[in-house]
Amino acid sequence: MDKITTQGRNFVDEAGRQRIFNGINLCDKGSYKEGSDERIYTLPFDEELIKKLAESGMNIVRLGLTWDAVEPQPRQYNEEYLDRVKAVADLLCKYGIYFYLDMHQDLYSGQKGCAGDGAPDWACLTGGAKFRPTKFVWAEGYFWGKAVHNCFDAFWQNKSYNGVPLQTYYADMWKHVAEKFKDHPALFGFDILNEPFPGSLGGKVFKKLIAGVAKTVITDKRCKISFLAKQLFSGNAVLCLEPFNDYSLFRKATSGADDLIKKFDIEYYSPFLNRIAAAVREVTDNGIIMMENSYYSNLGIPYSTPAVTVNGKREEKLCFVPHAYDIMVDTPEYKYASNTRVGGIFDEHRRSQERLDIPLLVGEWGGTSEGTDWLVHVEYLLDKFDGYRWGQTYWAYYDGLLNDPIMTELVRTAPVAVCGNIDSYSYDREKKVFTLEYTQDKEYSAPTEIYMHAAPSKITADGEYTVDGRKLSITAGAGKHKVTIEY
Repeated sequence: MDKITTQGRNFVDEAGRQRIFNGINLCDKGSYKEGSDERIYTLPFDEELIKKLAESGMNIVRLGLTWDAVEPQPRQYNEEYLDRVKAVADLLCKYGIYFYLDMHQDLYSGQKGCAGDGAPDWACLTGGAKFRPTKFVWAEGYFWGKAVHNCFDAFWQNKSYNGVPLQTYYADMWKHVAEKFKDHPALFGFDILNEPFPGSLGGKVFKKLIAGVAKTVITDKRCKISFLAKQLFSGNAVLCLEPFNDYSLFRKATSGADDLIKKFDIEYYSPFLNRIAAAVREVTDNGIIMMENSYYSNLGIPYSTPAVTVNGKREEKLCFVPHAYDIMVDTPEYKYASNTRVGGIFDEHRRSQERLDIPLLVGEWGGTSEGTDWLVHVEYLLDKFDGYRWGQTYWAYYDGLLNDPIMTELVRTAPVAVCGNIDSYSYDREKKVFTLEYTQDKEYSAPTEIYMHAAPSKITADGEYTVDGRKLSITAGAGKHKVTIEY
């Protein structure tokens, strides 16, 4: 497989073609066996699944790991687990799918009986506070969980366990993982930490958000602050939140937390990213370093982290992998997700991409609901990504996904490799026509390639083309080109 690197705001392969990636998250967060205190990681991703993903046009996977699984005891790395991760990576390579390694966490750690995953128990410096089971929604530990806040505070302040700073353990753990995967032909990059949370600073952010909501639009007596604080993220506050379909109002409500997130991004998160990136680069120059946004920038609070530097020099192989979800995600009311609201969040991520001047791959997005009415939201987001020429990895694979209605949206025609620069591409669902326009600056050693989600009725291209199953290959010279595929 070609090595993928970056050039300006594009991903490019060894032939110099602009690459677009569409895929999915595969993440085993672990679970406890009944009657056991041991967290088990099965990685249930077999060859049949990987083959079907490839047949569906997916060419990248965000492959989740956790610190707990890699380093269950200090300095003791679980080689058997890493071998199983590598076995999945080998299958992905066999079917032409790239992977990037995501060191996943939710609520810092996965204590038994509580939601969460990530750090091993020994790295949980709770200050005596206890992790609590959730009552309303999985993320509530972020909002008011003292143990979660204390653990993150200890991590960002780089406190020590057994005389060794936590981030030193984390950096060494990443070095060990990088050593394992550094020469893998399907390696795309290193996603350093999933949705970094600001700790007790994040608790202050939540209070600012609640106050901002109340000051902006809450007038109905059924939407008092005490009620909203409990119900905002559990799907029972649709009436209160309807005004936030206006993104300008939504941003007005969230803007009170901007300075807190900026402080976190610059003072805590940026030095951490630089430290871990330097550790990875001690091991290998392969793979792209991937910058995530904090948990609260999922809501469109501006992302202020500077570009990663290694030993004082800006990292060359760098990309932005933001996440964004509508505030109705993870609730029974996801069908009320607002296109304008989540679209505004992704527009903010676009501004961050422009500031950093690096490629962007959407690391997480989506949601699920009953029926099919909510699929228009998925269509809107995919069209948004296409308009910005972004790839994406959908959150996330689950048993039965391949037979769910969402696959009618995720399996879609899209460019894979384009000679020159992509000007635009889109799919007209009503007319069932895909269009790609691009400018080719020279002749290339490899063709432009497009994945087709079904057998086409007509192909129009100003160049020679061949069809091999679902792959359309086009060879053309320098100049502007247009391809249309009708179904």
